[in-house]
Amino acid sequence: MSCGPATGRSRPLPRGPLATLGDEGFRLFFLLGALYAAQFPALWVLAWGLDLPMAQDVPPALWHAHEMLIGAFGAALIGFVTTAAPKWTDTEPPRGRPLWALAGLWAVGRTVGLFGWDAFGAVGALADLGWMCALTVWLGVLSIRRRTDRLVAFIAWLAILTVCTAVGHFGFATGNLTLATQSIHLAGFALLGLLGLALSRITAPVTNLVLDPTERTSPFRPHPGRLHLAPGLVLVVMAGDLLGVSPAVSAWLLVAAGAAFMDRVGEAFIGREIAMAEILLLAGSSALAGLGLILAGAARLGAPWPEVTGLHIAFMGGLGLGVYAVYCIAGLLHTGRPLGLSRAARLGAGMLVASVMLRVAPDLGLSLPLPAPALASGTWTAAFLLWAIAYWPALSRVALPEGPPDRAASKPHLPAAPVRFPEAAE
Repeated sequence: MSCGPATGRSRPLPRGPLATLGDEGFRLFFLLGALYAAQFPALWVLAWGLDLPMAQDVPPALWHAHEMLIGAFGAALIGFVTTAAPKWTDTEPPRGRPLWALAGLWAVGRTVGLFGWDAFGAVGALADLGWMCALTVWLGVLSIRRRTDRLVAFIAWLAILTVCTAVGHFGFATGNLTLATQSIHLAGFALLGLLGLALSRITAPVTNLVLDPTERTSPFRPHPGRLHLAPGLVLVVMAGDLLGVSPAVSAWLLVAAGAAFMDRVGEAFIGREIAMAEILLLAGSSALAGLGLILAGAARLGAPWPEVTGLHIAFMGGLGLGVYAVYCIAGLLHTGRPLGLSRAARLGAGMLVASVMLRVAPDLGLSLPLPAPALASGTWTAAFLLWAIAYWPALSRVALPEGPPDRAASKPHLPAAPVRFPEAAE
């Protein structure tokens, strides 16, 4: 039985959902990431009251941060990389057993982190480092085989994320909570760097697809100097923190990195098409990442809110909405569907943004009728559950519906836009 797409007007034979999920990285890991992003906050806040049943030596709050960054967003990273890198290098994507092996490593880490299982922390660390190293090595092999430098930036950021995760687990194991906290923050910055890279590859082709659905022209051209500005300045922020620069210097570095993300928001002003949900999601991700970094920098300069407020907006908002945007856009284009988010997906995006605002409202002096963590976790969970429900039919079925007539006539079986993401962006 062929695992590939149908050719011409033929349709593939029916296959079970599990077999279909193993066909492509985005199908399996976007679903896993969405379900874990929905599950963990609900258990952490609503079921366990900001505690974890197995946590003893490591504070539950650190496990919480680790699981949201490395667990929920880590799954999104695996799905993105295993889907996009083969497109960028014109190679076959991993299917079947390699994907399920990565999922197994990821799941072992989540089994430990979900309960804050300190006694098996080393097992969870090895599992997380296992999938990170596997991704990094695989990208390196692709780069060498295809003699391309398109993946170098992703390899570098993955390596940085791996080191931050390793040091964080070392802090867990040795009881050095200061080291663990700093490493988790740096891991969040590393994911912001990866977000900046992903947005630089995605925004231009998606914008062109919105402006010209026929894909005959490319009216939008981003300024080449802006492509890597945001991740580059995030790297400077990380270097400053590691070198121990003064609070004032580190604060202005954060503000500069935030301004670079805000600069990307300007790319959304493309006329009336700015109202398209896909454009708003991508711009909103940059806006929240930028706002959060600026507020974190302002806190270091003495603003009347804690630094963690800005980090929540940058990580929970910027990363969270960026992951949600990729889930929505790739979930359409890579399954052969045209752009245009469903009501459920748009509602989920609104609830995700609302959850971020609810989480930081008390830090900014705003009172709420219920505890902020409960309200924030409830809306956050609902957002990702809505996405999972809306996209399950597309992720679990091989058969592709017909696209728009002009696209279906020339390419009836291929999701065109994602294949050209890197070419359009570069």
